[in-house]
Amino acid sequence: MPISFDSALGNHDKALLMRSRRAELLASNIANADTPGYKARDIDFKTAMANIQAKSDGGLKVTHKNHIQLASQPGGTELMYRIPNQSSLDGNTVDSQLEKSAFADNALRYQASLTFLDRKFKGLAAALKGE
Repeated sequence: MPISFDSALGNHDKALLMRSRRAELLASNIANADTPGYKARDIDFKTAMANIQAKSDGGLKVTHKNHIQLASQPGGTELMYRIPNQSSLDGNTVDSQLEKSAFADNALRYQASLTFLDRKFKGLAAALKGE
């Protein structure tokens, strides 16, 4: 029986890509904290992962013409503007503390996904060796 890496690894590889993209956006927000008129952007990670899961084989599919079409498919990975907690006079919507907190949380979750993938690979390697 062949090993399917997609089923063995789950969605951790896709989560790493999404976390990496989100880290880029958050870093850009932090770097532009003092730029007048800059609008902070972010990805809704849960919606993006739901979209990825819906596109995979486990998602809902219409298999008959009489099935009800889903009105609301999960959103894509489109970038969203962050709504500021407090508006600024120069039009910048970056809250440095919020961005740094989100960046740290994203980095921690990225590391957790790396750890999960590392353990999956070690388990696969052990299985191949017959241990």
